[in-house]
This record gives sequence, C-alpha cells and structure tokens, in this order.
Amino acid sequence: MDINRILKGVKCNSCGKEHKCPIENVYIESNATKHLSHLTEKYKNVLIVADDNTYSACGKETEKALYNKVKSRVIFSGKTVLIPDERAIDKVNENIEGIDLIVGIGSGVIQDLCKYVSHFSGIPYMIVATAPSMDGYASSGAAMILNGMKETVPAGLPLAIIADTKVLKNAPMEMIKAGYGDIIGKYSALNDWELSRAVNDEYFCQYIYDTTYKMIEKTLKTANGLLKREEESVKNLTEALIVVGIMMSFATTSRPASGSEHHLSHYFEITGIVKNEPYFPHGIDVVYSTVITAEIRENLLKKELPSEQYTEPREEYLKNMQATYGKVANGCIKLQEKMGRYNQNRLPIYKEKEQEIKGILSKMPTSKQIKEMLSLCELDISEFYKLYGKKKIENAVRYAKDLKDRYTVLWYNYDLGE
Repeated sequence: MDINRILKGVKCNSCGKEHKCPIENVYIESNATKHLSHLTEKYKNVLIVADDNTYSACGKETEKALYNKVKSRVIFSGKTVLIPDERAIDKVNENIEGIDLIVGIGSGVIQDLCKYVSHFSGIPYMIVATAPSMDGYASSGAAMILNGMKETVPAGLPLAIIADTKVLKNAPMEMIKAGYGDIIGKYSALNDWELSRAVNDEYFCQYIYDTTYKMIEKTLKTANGLLKREEESVKNLTEALIVVGIMMSFATTSRPASGSEHHLSHYFEITGIVKNEPYFPHGIDVVYSTVITAEIRENLLKKELPSEQYTEPREEYLKNMQATYGKVANGCIKLQEKMGRYNQNRLPIYKEKEQEIKGILSKMPTSKQIKEMLSLCELDISEFYKLYGKKKIENAVRYAKDLKDRYTVLWYNYDLGE
C-alpha cells in the first residue's frame, strides 16, 4: 500500500467527507533514518526525546543524520516503566526553550509524550520508530495518564514517521507480539463501531472500516515471519499499524481502532498502576481482551432481551467503583455522570433493532478463532487468566466501560444484566 499517496487525502464516496492527514512523509525501509537529513534541513535546534533502550536502538544513527542540530536531549531511565504522566511531561517541557523541532526515538510512550508536548507548545515533531508495537504513530490522539486517569488527548501529528526495518526487527519480541495483538484487536473495535452506529446513530465510514479490516487480514499473514524476525514481515506489520493510525486521523476519532478490547486493557493498566499490580504490554493486553469481548458477544447472541434494562443500585455502584479504581474512581464517576449513560433507557432501541444488532455481533470472529490467531504468534491466553484471575477479569467486564465516554458491547452487556 502506498502510504504517502493516502496521506495526500481521500475523497470518500462512502461517507461523503474528504479525509485528510497532515503527516508529510512516512518511510518504512532499511536505513530509513538517512531521510532525517533532508527532512530537517530548515531546522536548527533539535530536542531528542528517548529512553535508555530506544536511544541504544538507534540514537547514534539519528544524531548522525541530524548532524550538529541536536541542542538538547531528554533520555528517560530504562530501569523503570515510563508512564506518560505529568512528571514525564514536565521533564520534556523543561528542555524546549529555544527548540524548533522535537525528534522522538521510541514507540508508544515516547511517541505520546512528544505528541502531547508538541501540540501544546506548538513545536513540530518527528518520530523515529523503534518497535512495531502499537498504532499510535499516525493517530491524532495521545494516550496519557493524567490525574491518574487514562485519557486520550486530542493532539497533533508528526511531520514525519521514520521506521528503520533493521531496527524494528530487533525490537524485543514482546513488543513485536504487542503490535500484532493490537491489530488483531481491531476485529473487536470495528464491531463496536458498527454496533454504536446501530444503537446511537454514530458517524460511520465504510472506507475506513474496510481499509482497517484489510490491515487485519494482511497482519495475520505475517505471524510466522514476525517470530523469525523477518524484515519484510516486520515492515508489513509496521505498515498496518501506521495505516490504521491514519484511518483514525481520517475519522477524527480512535473509533476504528479502539473499542471494548481497549477499555479492558486500560482497566488492567490503570488498576495495575493504582494498586501496584503487574499488567501486560498494551497490545498484548488488547489481544487477550479481544478473546474476552468475543466471548461476551457469543453469550449475548444466545440471550433474549429482558423485560427491563438492568440498573445497578446507586450505593452499590459507588461502593464498587471505589473498591475497583481507588483514587481515580471519582474521575470515572464524574465522566459517566457527564455522559448520562446510567440514566438512559436503551432497551427500546435494542428491541427495535434486535435483529440488526445480532447480525453485527455475529460478524465478530469467535473466541476460538481469536485464540487460534494468538497461537500463530505464540501468545497463550492461559497467561492472561493466570496473571489477572477470574474475579479481576469479571470486574473489568463490568467496570472498564466507566473509564471512557465511548459506547461499546460492554454497555450492551451491562444493560442486559450480564
């Protein structure tokens, strides 16, 4: 797929919109860092943002391409998990005076930090990818943790994405598997998007849906090559991740790529941070959670609609939210009060569109099929059950929906009292 052609924009016959993405250049190839030389010709004072590991991966190559333009560096210690929170933001902001370009070297967190600081400072940025681990390189949202809450902040996009396949294929295998998992999770995200169109008349674009679906199918063919660290397979995965990011930019929302499976993964991450408990890398949590959302859909397809929509007693809800989320519970509660979903009776629309909804839910691959996709990349769902346990997974299914303002199958499941 010619990514740079897509970046020029698409006049969509499906939704009638003209889709645009302000990224100027994407290079996914061997020795891609060489392109930084001509891409940064008009810049004089560059800030490098990386961590110990990502700088070791291609920091020297990046600086060589930038010649003597690097005026400052923020290198986070690789000894601890880097969290994209207020402290990390402050550390980058302390080094932006006199800077006219930020160059991030890394993947998820480094990318989100650069994106966030770039957006609010007005300083453009470029990203040198070090792992094919997530789809955020080309998305317009920065996944931050602010005031303890997982929050996708609308932010700017990089001027360029530099993805050196020689570097990417040597990323930790866990991160390569995470990128694979993040793409497989799109089955669930796309299904939630279609479900919300039916229930809430939400904006939907068939072109974006179909393009994202093609990226899933393309990625499934790479699994064996990824395990062997084949450069072409890693290139194909990286392309899929970046194209999906562009589709999010086209949609002006993460809808095509993030749904109930992401809400569950955010639940495990947030509760892990709050309670100092272990959790999987994002993409791996996403694909394991996709098995759970597939099981939810399978269960719902067997159920008849109830006579009344389920409503949890207010006192019980507040008590359970505090026990589940601790210090970030109030933020979740306020978000849902603002959305008003607990006050909405959706049962009439469920009854009116019961057959359409069942048709949508049945499009999702089965949990057995998702597990087979996991096994292709040597991911074992038993590790997920082992780490989190039955109770925590049940709590995630019930309360992960409260982390976000988005309608997904988790709400449909809750409304039916499941």
